Formats: sequence, structure tokens, C-alpha cells
Amino acid sequence: MVSAIIPARNEEASIARAVESVAAQAEVGAVIVVDDQSTDRTSAILADLAARIPKVKVLTTGQLPDGWVGKNYAVSVGAAAAQGDWLLFTDADTYHYPGSTRRALADAVDHDAALVSYSPEQEMETFWERGLIPYVYCRLAAKFSFARVNDPEQPDAAANGQYLMILRDVYRSVGGHASVAGEVLEDVALARRVKEAGYRIYFTAPIGVVRTRMYRSFRAMWEGWTKNLYPLMGGKPGVVVGEISAWLAAAVFIVVGGYVALNYRASASMLPAVFLAIVAGAHLRYAVDLYRNLYPISYIKYYGPGVCLYSAALIASWWKNTRGTVVWKGRAYPVRTQ
Repeated sequence: MVSAIIPARNEEASIARAVESVAAQAEVGAVIVVDDQSTDRTSAILADLAARIPKVKVLTTGQLPDGWVGKNYAVSVGAAAAQGDWLLFTDADTYHYPGSTRRALADAVDHDAALVSYSPEQEMETFWERGLIPYVYCRLAAKFSFARVNDPEQPDAAANGQYLMILRDVYRSVGGHASVAGEVLEDVALARRVKEAGYRIYFTAPIGVVRTRMYRSFRAMWEGWTKNLYPLMGGKPGVVVGEISAWLAAAVFIVVGGYVALNYRASASMLPAVFLAIVAGAHLRYAVDLYRNLYPISYIKYYGPGVCLYSAALIASWWKNTRGTVVWKGRAYPVRTQ
């Protein structure tokens, strides 16, 4: 019923776990892994998996065609070889819980959806991950409303390429990944095409279905988010100012407060209390966001670093995406400048 497609480029640390967890799903008839010119041990690991697990098939990509993003080309190669009624596109750094595919198929039926996508649970082992990743997802949750995405009467469309299941006939009818070949955010672009064609989407963030550790180093995390963050948040110059407005307001407060403290000593005594109230309010709001997005409330201690990392990553992402090129996994891609 389901053909799973997993692109893999230098994924030796995680590919075995991903393939084995997908292959264990009874509803998955084939696991097509597309080795995208890996230079580490990924190819050897995939050869071993294919020898042990009959439903695993390994394909390889050739030279990347002009106008394509590497991941998009890799999954298009896998999709062309798939025979299932449903295509499940998932990443090499995911783990699929037992019964996850059954859950996705049930959600497709319950919501009459041609595309089902899940935002995975995040595995975070370092200070940097716990500072930046929850903050990013809280900001994305404020921008992308699951209710609006899932409402066929609303134009909003979104999906997460880490887990995206789509009817094969619908995938082909909207042009597949060839129709979004050069898109860095191919998941959102594909979801938009599906919804514009009149099909329903079901997008949510469940617990106990799929999880991922997106980045295993600060360098990879920085490269990944500075590639994606600016277009994810809307890809407009004003979004940068809007998203870092809290920092701008704090800077203004400090400047004005310093002036008052130097010139109006009587009024200056209230400044620490006002400043502490602002800081406490910001932390309380973040605690609410963490709770709503199913992150531990204890992550509130990473609020300060999270804001700093997010602001820096957003500015860097804006710079890269408006200067014509982003780099990901050793490849440079041209982007449309604003």
C-alpha cells in the first residue's frame, strides 16, 4: 500500500535507524533509499541493509541536473521507481514508531486527505539544539496554523518533508517534485500545489509517531537553519525586523533608561522594576509557547540563548537568501532574491 522514499547524502550516523524503523511498518511494501553521491559509509551501510531486509531497495543518483535541489532530485528518482498507492517521503535522520504508517493512513481516511504530513518530535542533546530548535518551532507554530492549513476553505498550505505521505496519483497529477525542482522549501511548495489543485491536506504534530535528531553538530544546525529560516518565515525583508522587534525594543529601553538614569535620578529608581517585569513577561509567554508545542517547560531556561541564536540565524538566513546562494551538504544553490 505504501512505498517509502528516503534520500540519503552522507547519513552514516542515522540511516540504519531510519531504514529499519520504516521497514518494520507492515503497511510499507517497499523502502526505496536513494543514495545521493555519499562519500562516507552510507553506501556500505545501505548495502548491508538491502542484503538483510528484502523490502529495501537502494538506488543512486547521477550528476545533479541544472535547476534541481539535491534532495528534490533524489526523491524524484525514488518516486519514479515506487509502485505503492501512497508515497511516504521521509528523511534519513528520522525514527518511525511502531504503527506510525497505520496512523497516517487512518488520518488520511478520517480527514479525507490526499496529503498527510507530521512535524516530528525533536531529539535534542546539546545546549545549542535546546536553545534554538524549540524557539524556532514555537515561532513557526505562530505563523503556520494547523487549523488553517487543514481547512480546505483557507489558502494556507504547509507540510514537513521529514514526514510527508501523499497519494501517488495526486503526486503525479500536480507534477511531483519536478514541479518544485529548485525550491529549497520543497515540502511547503508541494503542499501548496496539492491544495491549489483542490485536494485536502492534513498536517499536525503528534506524539509517539515519528521523531528526529535534525542536526548532530552546531555547524550543521547553523547551515540548515540559515538556509531555511528566512523563507520559512515568509521570505520578506520586513519579517526580519518584525521577528527581532523584541530585541530592538529592549535596546531602545536600555538607551532611554540610561538617559533617564543620568538625568532624572528620581525616575530612574523605577527602571529596574520595569525591566524585570518585561523580562519576566517574555519568559512567561515563552513558557506558554513551550507548553502549547509540547516541549518541556524546563526549556524556559534556554529562552535568552534561544532568542539570540534565532535572531542571528534569521539575519544570516536573510543575508544568504537575498544574496543569491545558499549552501547545503556541500552544494551551493541559487535562490530567488527579493
